[in-house]
Amino acid sequence: MAEVYMAGDFRNGTTFEMDGNVYKVVEFQHVKPGKGAAFVRTKLKNVISGAVLEKTFNPSEKYPGAEIEKREMQYLYNDEDLYYFMDNETYEQMPLNKEQLGDSLKYIKENMNVKILSFKGNVFAVEPPMFVELQVTYTEPGFAGNTTTTSGKPATLENGYTINVPLFVNIGDTIKIDTRTGEYMERV
Repeated sequence: MAEVYMAGDFRNGTTFEMDGNVYKVVEFQHVKPGKGAAFVRTKLKNVISGAVLEKTFNPSEKYPGAEIEKREMQYLYNDEDLYYFMDNETYEQMPLNKEQLGDSLKYIKENMNVKILSFKGNVFAVEPPMFVELQVTYTEPGFAGNTTTTSGKPATLENGYTINVPLFVNIGDTIKIDTRTGEYMERV
């Protein structure tokens, strides 16, 4: 049986059901005004659609917790619009489409382990590792003394995704990316 949360107990990462949707608390703030009742101000993310909304709750409102299933799976390959993942325990394969993968597609490559998130059997997200290492397959050469631009330069990675990198990064370098922000971390 899923837990029941009172809005006053919301914390970052709490997942619960409301109006037939599943929401994850991204930010919360307990507010106790000088006059009137206390309330909880939240920023919520609809885990299925990705939409973000701000909502205030009475701290005593109750919502059923949402049981999010996370399965460790390995990305195998893609065939046209389908991306195939294999369950590491049962070896069962699961095809997912681009919509189900969302932004995580930018960070995954073949044979990488990811977490597949589902609610009541419906996959809504693929969670890549927090940090991934991908090889640069193309980027313009950086030039010594070019210090006028601090924004870096675009680099194409082995999975086809393009990211901004510092000028000293070259073709063939492997770089570490933070998948939460999509930013370059370091050269490996």
